[in-house]
Amino acid sequence: MEKSATLNLRVNPTLKKEAEAILNKLGVPMSVAVDMLLNQIVLTKSIPFAVALPNAPADIDGSAMSADQIHAKLQAGYDSYLAGDVRDAAAEFEQFKKHRKNKGHLR
Repeated sequence: MEKSATLNLRVNPTLKKEAEAILNKLGVPMSVAVDMLLNQIVLTKSIPFAVALPNAPADIDGSAMSADQIHAKLQAGYDSYLAGDVRDAAAEFEQFKKHRKNKGHLR
């Protein structure tokens, strides 16, 4: 198929750089990756991947841990509590909300 159409896209520069690094390791040019995506959209008549919230990181995903790993994490948390490493939850959430709002993530 002839390639004569042009796409002009604005994307986050960090995201582009990270994607290019991965594509380079795979030996796939960015234009080929975009062609692959567009072809899959046409073939499946949908977005060709699940649009969902990401899974929890492995270090906090209890479903991916053994019982011993879960126990070790719980024990470490309990030991931290006993050592006085505690914070007021309400104050921490307020600080989190302010940080997110300042970054434009919350309305």
